[in-house]
Amino acid sequence: MSTIRVLVTDDSAFMRKVISDILQSDPEIEVIDRAKNGLECVEKAAKLKPDVITLDIEMPIMNGLEALEQLMKQSPVPVVMLSSLTREGAEATIRALELGAIDFVAKPSGPISLDIHKVGDRLIERVKAASQAKKRTNKFKLHAESTASPSLFAAKATEDIVLAPRQASTEMPVNRAASGSAKLVVLGTSTGGPKALQTVLTALPSQLPAPIAIVQHMPAGFTKSLAQRLDSLCAIRVTEVTDGEWLEPGTAYIAPGGYHFEVVQTNGRLQAKLHQEEPRGGHRPSVDILFESVSRLTKVDKWAIIMTGMGNDGTKGLIKMKEIGPVTSIIEDESTCVVFGMPRAAIQAGLADHVVPLHKIAETLCKLLH
Repeated sequence: MSTIRVLVTDDSAFMRKVISDILQSDPEIEVIDRAKNGLECVEKAAKLKPDVITLDIEMPIMNGLEALEQLMKQSPVPVVMLSSLTREGAEATIRALELGAIDFVAKPSGPISLDIHKVGDRLIERVKAASQAKKRTNKFKLHAESTASPSLFAAKATEDIVLAPRQASTEMPVNRAASGSAKLVVLGTSTGGPKALQTVLTALPSQLPAPIAIVQHMPAGFTKSLAQRLDSLCAIRVTEVTDGEWLEPGTAYIAPGGYHFEVVQTNGRLQAKLHQEEPRGGHRPSVDILFESVSRLTKVDKWAIIMTGMGNDGTKGLIKMKEIGPVTSIIEDESTCVVFGMPRAAIQAGLADHVVPLHKIAETLCKLLH
């Protein structure tokens, strides 16, 4: 088995050395070179053709975002960003994922993190996952797409649905279909998820007749920036969910990093419940926990979506949903997944009602909801 060839990029000589040592502690990874800024990274990437690049955001001469744009234009390669746990760092990280970075690891204590070893296992895991995405990186355009209004299909599919308010409501929502049942969409994703979410959510109409509860594997401090960025691009409202919040149609609710997200019923209404119980399968939030909570809801029409991601989070929860009551599932097709782990697990378990490429998920959901 060939090793994963990695180019490490950081303006700190200390960080370059420590990151290289962490990665090379795994026999499947070889650090082929190091770069001290974005310009050097772009030049060395063109010559060395690495399998994966680790890229710091804050660097002189050419920063990480500028380098990432150049890399995606010249010779797309899987990139794992290293970012700081600041608001600015989170916003830059979300932008990097939008531009085409596969994933990121947050430095525990700033640009020069003497305790970077704390996230060593996570860094190795992310680099390995990124290496699996290599062929897809070259196949699909990863730089940021311009966002447009909802698709013509989505507008037609929902033209006779009463408009949901764009702003948050302070009243308890009705959230009922004509049949008397509430409607709810649940969605789980991981590696490659932020960009996939942008593709799906920007194609949905503001009149969407159901709330969407979302688990995106992401640490605390980054989900709020993700929600804010998506909200600025989408016709529907997108927000980081808060404990006790009522779930309204036309709104997507993203689980905050570090918290499990469950949906409960209060007086027949759908409400968010957040907690910090132990991680499930290494994840908090966990797709399985969200899906399992939804399996217990009664008089609710349910749709479940599983998109790109490493591992199998969501499969057990979807099994529970299928065992307890009717649910229609939409699974992302392998052809568009950055990493075909979570979707593959669901398909192999026989849980897929619809297997569609990423750009067809919103259209399929609108048809099913309508």
